Amino acid sequence: MTITTIGTAVRLRAVTRIFGTGESAVTALDAVDVEIPPATFTAVMGPSGSGKSTLLHCAAGLDRATSGEVAIDGVSLTGLSERALTKVRRERVGFVFQAFNLIPALTAEQNVGLPLRLARRRPAPGQVEQMLAEVGLADRARHRPSELSGGQQQRVAIARALVSRPAVLFADEPTGALDTTASREVLRLLRTAVDRHAQTIVMVTHDPYAAAHADRVLFLADGRVVDALDNPSGASEIAVRMARLEER
Repeated sequence: MTITTIGTAVRLRAVTRIFGTGESAVTALDAVDVEIPPATFTAVMGPSGSGKSTLLHCAAGLDRATSGEVAIDGVSLTGLSERALTKVRRERVGFVFQAFNLIPALTAEQNVGLPLRLARRRPAPGQVEQMLAEVGLADRARHRPSELSGGQQQRVAIARALVSRPAVLFADEPTGALDTTASREVLRLLRTAVDRHAQTIVMVTHDPYAAAHADRVLFLADGRVVDALDNPSGASEIAVRMARLEER
């Protein structure tokens, strides 16, 4: 199934990812074609082992496809050296993970500013402070991760991912380690980033409620995109689609 739109922030063409060789080879992605438009929120769902995390890793340049082409913001990742690929990720991509991945020794403010320092870019006056304010943590700037709740740590991670205004933000189960209240706040922030700042977001999730915040939901099974749902009406509609996949 090919998902196509006019204008793309992320493009996968015939992307296949195989792990292992010979009889032990496993095809995690099987000739996947996906195009994701800018300024949209896309959720990726599927049963365990469907290939959704592999799709995200290949799309974000964290893993190389065995074959096919991946492009981010018009830049093809195919054939890039590791150094060039790192540069693309640093300049065009933001990441949010389930485990937060904050640096324990750094304050919230320092964690948020880290991508700019790594890219050797001087933050604009107030840039880091503004990002913390946008995620509701202006008063926690000097706190270290151990002094923050899980939800607050994830909000710092979102601020860190967005501070450089990446072309695409990839989120891998961003609410997976959070309680209901913190999850809703994180999802609200992601949705706001799309609506207010025209951010492109691609999120892997197992949660229909989380996916309901997206503009489009892609459903994977056996390494292929087998269904898509535009403008979902709610979690129940998504859950029904997921149930059908799991009955396959």
